[in-house]
Amino acid sequence: MNIEQLLYDEAVKLIKSRYPVGWGGAAAMYTSDGNVLTSVSPETFNDSTVVCIETGAILEAFKLDTKITHSICVVRDDEKSDFKILTPCGICQERLFYWGTNVKVAVYTPDRSLVYKTLEEVQPYHWFKAYSEEA
Repeated sequence: MNIEQLLYDEAVKLIKSRYPVGWGGAAAMYTSDGNVLTSVSPETFNDSTVVCIETGAILEAFKLDTKITHSICVVRDDEKSDFKILTPCGICQERLFYWGTNVKVAVYTPDRSLVYKTLEEVQPYHWFKAYSEEA
């Protein structure tokens, strides 16, 4: 099984176990040392304190001092709904850029196919290029 499919399957598995009914969302990330990190977004009483689904796995990678190479975020509206992939929001893209422009992220597609793009492809005009020798 390839990394991209493995991450999708791990995110779906976590959603099914953590959220057996109702809405559910999970992230899965692959690291350069071959581990899969998963996370969910904690529920809070104040919506302004919510963090992205991917945040936990990103923090875990920092804690383990390992590099993220692939990332996916999967959600469903309820237990009867199809799963859908969410392209990382701008904040999560910024967090993932820490590991470089070649990090692959799953992106939304209308046909719900499993497609990964590098951060370079998702944001070809990222601001950091103004300060980089890569520009």
